[in-house]
Amino acid sequence: MTRAYCLKCERPKKSCICHLVTVVDNDIHVVILQHPLEVKQSKGSVTLLHQSLTSSQVIVGENFSDNIEVQLLLEKYDQQCAVLYPSDDAILLNEDNKNITPPKCLFILDGTWKKSYKMFMSNLWLQQLPHFILANDIVGQYQIRKTTKKNALSSLEACCYALGILERQHRGTNRYQPLLASFIAFNHFQLSFTPD
Repeated sequence: MTRAYCLKCERPKKSCICHLVTVVDNDIHVVILQHPLEVKQSKGSVTLLHQSLTSSQVIVGENFSDNIEVQLLLEKYDQQCAVLYPSDDAILLNEDNKNITPPKCLFILDGTWKKSYKMFMSNLWLQQLPHFILANDIVGQYQIRKTTKKNALSSLEACCYALGILERQHRGTNRYQPLLASFIAFNHFQLSFTPD
């Protein structure tokens, strides 16, 4: 018997996450560069993130140097693109830093730390963009995937915290809080399919 899939989130109907989608009108366009091995990862947060943000897109691959979509984005946003990546030259994102010029387009790398590093190193154009890094005191709520990195965040969490700061959303009125709450619900929902 063939498994029934949700046409929107492309997951089996019994594990459909569409009820967790929380629509947010983000000001900064988000481009998620997703490693091919993450596409079918049921514990990944990108589907929820992409379906929730009104201005986002997902591009799958490893080397995007010749990718037409990426080239068009770089042309469209000209010198107003940035990447969220913890390079040595990254600018620390925090609410006290008033000197940050928000980009109009933010690239997020979706993959394991090892794969994200390889993607970053394989794409010279990414290295040439301004890099942003989040403070390492943010406590992540990603319970369903293991990592050896301390205070590691999911792509959804990292994106929401970065957008919140770049779009000058104050902590108490941050428009991304409902989506972060949905992400916690997503964790619980995924754990409900795991045997005790």
